[in-house]
Amino acid sequence: MECKHFGECGACRIYESGYSGQLQDKIALNRDRFASFYSGNIAVFESPDAHYRSRSEFKLWHDGDAIHYAMNNATKDGVIFVEECPQVNRYIAELMPNLLNAISEKEIGFKLFGIDFLSSSKGEIVVSFLYHRRLDEEWELKAKEIATRLGIYIIGRSRKQKVVIGQDYVTETLSINSREYSFKHIENSFTQPNATVNEKMITWAMEQYKDASGDLLELYCGAGNFTIPFATIFEKVLATEISKSSINAAKENMKLNAISNIEFLRMDVEDFVGALDGVREYRRMKDIDINSYNIDSIFVDPPRSGMDERSCKFASRYSHIVYISCNPETLVRDLELLQRTHEIIEMAIFDQFPYTHHVEMGVKLLKKGIK
Repeated sequence: MECKHFGECGACRIYESGYSGQLQDKIALNRDRFASFYSGNIAVFESPDAHYRSRSEFKLWHDGDAIHYAMNNATKDGVIFVEECPQVNRYIAELMPNLLNAISEKEIGFKLFGIDFLSSSKGEIVVSFLYHRRLDEEWELKAKEIATRLGIYIIGRSRKQKVVIGQDYVTETLSINSREYSFKHIENSFTQPNATVNEKMITWAMEQYKDASGDLLELYCGAGNFTIPFATIFEKVLATEISKSSINAAKENMKLNAISNIEFLRMDVEDFVGALDGVREYRRMKDIDINSYNIDSIFVDPPRSGMDERSCKFASRYSHIVYISCNPETLVRDLELLQRTHEIIEMAIFDQFPYTHHVEMGVKLLKKGIK
């Protein structure tokens, strides 16, 4: 990837040695990091080296009568104006200058301080306009004109206000093992930003359960990114998530893919574990017959904070554990606990975030004594 803002823009932190060089550095770092746990081959799943992000957030900076996209600079003591961003997918990249021109032409830039883009891999786009003022009917009329002209959906946001022009989601299509899955990605909720690597990550995770059978338990299921494909290889899936909006999206995604063997629960992991252990009864589980599940496999994709000690001990009950981590540092901490009962069978690096220090890691663990 070539970008005129390398070295100035804080969005990319590594650029001197190009994509190949920075990826090799990440691989070496994480081989060393996990050497005490695993000496086998770590599978590496690369990203496209440009136009890989399907969502992005920009500041909107006013310079006299002109407006610019802006990002924090590399030294984090100011901003730079962004004239191009080869991180974002081609649909967003093509839209960005046209959108700025339309905002200026329709004169709706007053008190506009941020613009967020959410795109599908087929070019469906929702753009969120973030304001420090209340939006009125005149704004809505002008926003509708822009949306029609540019073929996009627009969300206007200000304090305690959300105005939807069209719809507040895009429908993403992922190809996994020669099957297409559809997902409703809702504005202002978490979605995987790199669709290409996401497909590789789901495919890898499914492969890790090739020797498993019965039912699957998933913690931190989000909007069903992994859950929906998992449902095609397990008899039943029981999945938990604390976010109400994510659970609602997950249920819609299940219907969208004509899948019916998933039970989604809006509970945090601590409460769920406590419910299974009989510490406390929860109304949300009153219709769940936990004894009807034959669970010997668990999947976890926790936030950057990782899992807590209780959750790790709970996961250790199951023979097959697949752990996707967005923070290798907390993964090391959790593996200290999990490796007491389980052996690491496979590891993988997923380069979701080129030109940064971040990677996602995948780990397959098998209970010791099982062949």
